[in-house]
Amino acid sequence: MSRIKVITDSNAHLSQKTVRDLEITIVPISIRLGNHTYQEGVNLTAVQFFRRLERSDTLPVAVAPSVQTFVNVYHQACRSTDQVLSIHMSSKMGDVYANAKTASQALLGRCRIQVMDSLSTSVGLGILVEAAARAAQQGESLEAIVRLIRGMIPHIYVFFFVEELEYLERAHRIGPSQAILGTMLGIKPLLMIEDGEVIPLEKVRTRAQAVDKLFEFITEFTHIEQMAILQHGFSEETATLLEQLEMAYPDREFPVYTYGPSLATHLGPSAMGAIVYEGM
Repeated sequence: MSRIKVITDSNAHLSQKTVRDLEITIVPISIRLGNHTYQEGVNLTAVQFFRRLERSDTLPVAVAPSVQTFVNVYHQACRSTDQVLSIHMSSKMGDVYANAKTASQALLGRCRIQVMDSLSTSVGLGILVEAAARAAQQGESLEAIVRLIRGMIPHIYVFFFVEELEYLERAHRIGPSQAILGTMLGIKPLLMIEDGEVIPLEKVRTRAQAVDKLFEFITEFTHIEQMAILQHGFSEETATLLEQLEMAYPDREFPVYTYGPSLATHLGPSAMGAIVYEGM
């Protein structure tokens, strides 16, 4: 039996080395910004995206890979294997999972394709995809890998705050009146992803208060397997959070990553958050 092929979308935060070494296939999400459309991770990096966003007077839009795109990707994968595991960003944050699921039906009887909803995003999705690809490399069965990932999903936590409320309004997370009033009052919503859904938790008025909440969120966990800070640009608040975390966890490292364009279409350019995987 040939090795299971692992496929994901460009919302997953994975290093190029990990993708190459584990032979993961990445299906790019399109980012529409003004009159131009780019493919995330192909001809648009996070740095390029934020630079262009600064010069744009329109909000960016993430467009899921089409059903036909996934059909083509699956056809290609099934030339070298008879089993595919396709793991994608939360189905409640876009149409990627739905399009992948529809496409998988086109190969019924020719190739076994298991499509999974990560119920997560960015580093959270990347953690799941990497775990699946490593298990596939070690020769685990598709059933065993699916059980592994399903067991990991409830242990991944995402928490963040945002500044630009118009992004949440467009994603229907808040209403227009809430966005206007929140902007006027300088309110910064704190949100988390629960069962794949972005939900509001509470509100703060300053970035310093938001950083304190992030610190509280992270330190609630007694057994952190992996974690990362997500933001755009290294700020004074980042330095403060890292100082607090280093005092609380002197033997740990706390990677700071720039979140990608497909997540930025939900959060805006000034968000800051943390993703924690608590070991099982």
